[in-house]
Amino acid sequence: QVQLVESGGGSVQAGGSLRLSCAASEYIYSSKCMAWFRQAPGKEREKVATIYSNVINYITYYADSVKGRFTISRDNAKNTVYLQMNTLKPEDTAMYYCAADRGAYCPRAASEYDYWGQGTQVTVSS
Repeated sequence: QVQLVESGGGSVQAGGSLRLSCAASEYIYSSKCMAWFRQAPGKEREKVATIYSNVINYITYYADSVKGRFTISRDNAKNTVYLQMNTLKPEDTAMYYCAADRGAYCPRAASEYDYWGQGTQVTVSS
């Protein structure tokens, strides 16, 4: 079955940490590009981080708003992508989605990604 399943969301106070997990079916996990997006009520879906697998290593991208606080990683043994979120802020509150694309690069727009999970809610209180 082709799927992405997120977990790890919850409610934390500002300054706290959470680790999101995205368990992927083997087919999807073989995608070169895995990504995390988020969407707050009334706002557009925002790309948070991507991890691209090439022959030699992984190439990561982070939105400016999370750079230095969030880390994306892959665990090939578990077909899982993680998003470690530290020093959380109230503005990080959103539904977080895992996405994958089987193309040759990480797409810029959310609409271009092939697969999506159902999302996990992150709420950060001040």
